[in-house]
Amino acid sequence: MWRWIFFLAVLCIAVVGVVWVVQHPGDVTLQWQGWRLDTSVGVLAIAVLLFAGLTAMLYRFWRFLIHVPAEISLALRNRRQRKGYTALSSGMVAVAAGDATEARRQARRAEALLSSSAPLTRLLSAQSAQLEGDEKAAERFFNEMLEDPETKFLGLRGLLTQAVKAGKRERALELARQAYRLQPKSEWVASTLFELQSANGSWLNASSTNDDMARKRLIERPDADRRRAVIAFELAKEADAVGDADKALKELKTACDLAPDLIPACVALMRRYIAANQHRKAVSLAEKIWARTPHPDLLEPYLEAKKAPDGIACVKAAEKLATINPQHAESHIALARTALDAALWGEARKHLKEAGAGEGLEPAARICRMMAELEERENSELAKAREWLVRAATAPVDPKWVCTACGNAVNEWSAHCGNCHTFDSLHWATPPHISGLPAPKQVEDKAALETEDKATLPGPGISDPPAISPLQP
Repeated sequence: MWRWIFFLAVLCIAVVGVVWVVQHPGDVTLQWQGWRLDTSVGVLAIAVLLFAGLTAMLYRFWRFLIHVPAEISLALRNRRQRKGYTALSSGMVAVAAGDATEARRQARRAEALLSSSAPLTRLLSAQSAQLEGDEKAAERFFNEMLEDPETKFLGLRGLLTQAVKAGKRERALELARQAYRLQPKSEWVASTLFELQSANGSWLNASSTNDDMARKRLIERPDADRRRAVIAFELAKEADAVGDADKALKELKTACDLAPDLIPACVALMRRYIAANQHRKAVSLAEKIWARTPHPDLLEPYLEAKKAPDGIACVKAAEKLATINPQHAESHIALARTALDAALWGEARKHLKEAGAGEGLEPAARICRMMAELEERENSELAKAREWLVRAATAPVDPKWVCTACGNAVNEWSAHCGNCHTFDSLHWATPPHISGLPAPKQVEDKAALETEDKATLPGPGISDPPAISPLQP
């Protein structure tokens, strides 16, 4: 609307000016070199305007002629860059698709169009060389990228990835430090540096990196505390190895405070309390953990901390522990184990049924082994014991330390998975059941079992470990 008002105002002023000139025509006389020109003011004004317009057009045409070469050169350069970036994009797509030949072709085209000094062109050339398996060429491109401040981080990342892939841990650790100094807020760099430091056993450096990541909010506080707990446990092991009992105790306390579900650290702290004749602290710690996460490894040190001298005392101690978490299967298994050791067959059978050996249930392998032990020791029922052992072969496997990254299952916890080397990936769980495997042949005829030659059956040592010991995960 304001534009229309402005336009109308200018139009009115122009009309008023024209009317005024018409009403006051006036005369103009020009004399120059013997020539004389008589005309009106209006005609002179029009002539001046025409002359000014013509002069402006000639000036613009002159400027156009001067700038034509530069504009043509700029247009050609822009066209070349567009083609180069198109080749660069196509090359990146080829890298993502794993097409090494196309990626290398587009990389060469991008180099020719954009010049080899373009940062993304070098990166594409390095990645295409990696796809083709030419690690030396890729390393050369990455090293060239280190010379340019704009591409130094990309070059370090590429060299770091190569070093990790080749298993050169020392080289990878040094590159990770350099990359972390350049980009301390990069989550990938910080995580890689932490993984390399922990894998190298540099626990103090790993702890410092973990704290930095928590301060910069690269990881959540609970995750940082869990990492710190694992590091504290490893530092306790190192202190114990050199005989520094005070430091070991301090680190174990830190680990248990930060991660109460870190069972190996809690068990180690219990044993240190027992060695220091601080049995009450060991008992309190075990009961506190059992209320949250019952674990079979807690039973033995708990009984030792309770100073149970015989089987009946062990049963009473186990009953005290089980009342803390009475519905959990581990509580019934602990009661069944102590009842078996105390020859309390009825109690052992009752708790084994509660733990999963009841009718219509599918008990775990360790429960089947305990039932086999019960049948053999209580009534010398070798045939029934054999049946339970056969069931144990096809029953769900016992809980183990399972890697959440690769599924590897082991009996002992460690800070890194022995298969994929992932940090703190082992958690207590039942390993995934592998279906489709042929099950052992079941003996269906009980009469045949009873008449089978007893020489082929397990002898009195059937209850000896490790065959059916329920404490062996």
